[in-house]
Amino acid sequence: MSIPADFLSEEQFTCSICLDIFNNPVSTTCGHSFCLSCITSYWDSRGKSFLCPLCKESYRKRPELHINHTLKDITEQFKRMAGASGAVASGAVAANPQVPAGTDQKPAVPPRPGELPGGLLTEMKSRFHRTSSSGNLLASPPPYEACPRRFSTSGGNSSGSTGPPCAKHGVCVDMFCKNDQACVCVMCIEEEHHGHTVIPAKREMNIKKSQLGIMEAELQGLITAREKKIEEIQTSLKDIQANAQQEVEVTMSMFRLLLNAMERCQAELLEVVQMGHMTAELRSQALVHDLQQEIADLRKRSSALTQLAQSTDHISFFKTYPFLCNPPQIKNWTEVTLTPEPIAGAVLKNTTQMVENLQDVLKRLPQLCLRPNQDQLVKHQPKVRSVQEYTLDVTLDRDTAHPRLLISPDEKKVCCSEQCSTVTDTPARFDRVVCVLGRQGFNSGCHYWEVQVGEKTDWDLGVAKRSINRKGKISVSPLNGYWFLSLRDKSEYAFRSDPPTPISLNIKPKRIGIYVDYEKGQVSFYDGDAKMLIYTHTDTFTDTLHPFFSPCTNKSGRNEDPLIICSTNPQS
Repeated sequence: MSIPADFLSEEQFTCSICLDIFNNPVSTTCGHSFCLSCITSYWDSRGKSFLCPLCKESYRKRPELHINHTLKDITEQFKRMAGASGAVASGAVAANPQVPAGTDQKPAVPPRPGELPGGLLTEMKSRFHRTSSSGNLLASPPPYEACPRRFSTSGGNSSGSTGPPCAKHGVCVDMFCKNDQACVCVMCIEEEHHGHTVIPAKREMNIKKSQLGIMEAELQGLITAREKKIEEIQTSLKDIQANAQQEVEVTMSMFRLLLNAMERCQAELLEVVQMGHMTAELRSQALVHDLQQEIADLRKRSSALTQLAQSTDHISFFKTYPFLCNPPQIKNWTEVTLTPEPIAGAVLKNTTQMVENLQDVLKRLPQLCLRPNQDQLVKHQPKVRSVQEYTLDVTLDRDTAHPRLLISPDEKKVCCSEQCSTVTDTPARFDRVVCVLGRQGFNSGCHYWEVQVGEKTDWDLGVAKRSINRKGKISVSPLNGYWFLSLRDKSEYAFRSDPPTPISLNIKPKRIGIYVDYEKGQVSFYDGDAKMLIYTHTDTFTDTLHPFFSPCTNKSGRNEDPLIICSTNPQS
């Protein structure tokens, strides 16, 4: 491979610090070369700040320097030839037949510091061409790049730099400070960004663009998963609708055989079926709406990422990047499914079983149909009589109680007063929300206890992690370590998820049972008197759990009844 005539230049063999031929040349990680003594003295004079004198790239610690043997060999050849430069210059006229003999020749001008003497550069080019053509040297381009110096001694940028000028220094803004996440110029690096990690802005933008590609792929995966979840929910809804329609048809065909006295009961039973159908449909619509909303948000974010990845303006890129690099706040839909209501199928089952005792069934059939399908309860939850076998003797922990709460001497009863008591404010005590934890904590096994709520209009019951926040305003949800059932305004029951999950109860329970299976991540709530399941939530527990109680404020006497921890008999 031949070497262009202009391949070699004096600047290739000149140290940019001492402006002389390299002496023991070393290369930094950014690719620039200096004399070993020059770069060492330069860094020694700057204390703990290590910058490349040319490109101003900053290093956290002092880089290890290695001799550039290829450059050293070439400069050594220059130095050896420099010693013989006088002979080369004196023989130039004799070797050139075009110069007439006896022509006056001007004396050779002494070379300037850092400049190759006489015709040394021309001779070196000739030797490199001859060596290249013989195939003994430079079979490929040299490992270093001969490029003009990027910065002048005043810190200005060369004509090859791109980017807007710095508002403060008027120098090209083409570097990026990792510490402050901002684009800067070389003068900024020497001043307010001194000692920071600084690299070329284009390089950092390319790195961030590769990260954007990964983020976009993750977003596409989230969108696909949610689209599949919508299909699953819609399929489940069709099955529920088909089963509901079948129940309606069979029930109507049976009631055609009955007397006019059955018409009122028939309407009630159909209402029960339609209630299950409507509940499932409303639940389906809510889930599909939430999923579609998340898909729209994710697609909008994906579009923004795509546009940002195609951006060539690093200034606007780094203004927008922080808002898109954080993962989106999305709901985990893995465990969300659309299942039939617990009462589904109860109409048909109970009608066929009780047809022989028709008159008796007419009086109590609607109420029976409102009860959950016992087969489904057995499949998903143990019966109340079984969970009572795991009874836990729970007492209230005074050290965690809000100052307005009054706790009985046996620590089994709690109510809310109008005034705060004088108590020590400890890290364990709730200071804003009127609640208290149980003294007993557990991180394994199954546990069950019951609380008498009586005619209270408001209350909260469940479990909470030991490490929960107890000061100031509390955000209650499983994500923040709270799993509990709530009553508000006498009839509004809900599990406090985010958003809350409403629960419809036809009979107001006077006694609430709480069952926790730590290994299965399961917390269930029961009507302790009716021995019926109210609601179950499945999660993953990683911390010690404590029973959670809140009698809520007494609302000027309308909610003054206490919460009372009951004694449960496993044999009852």
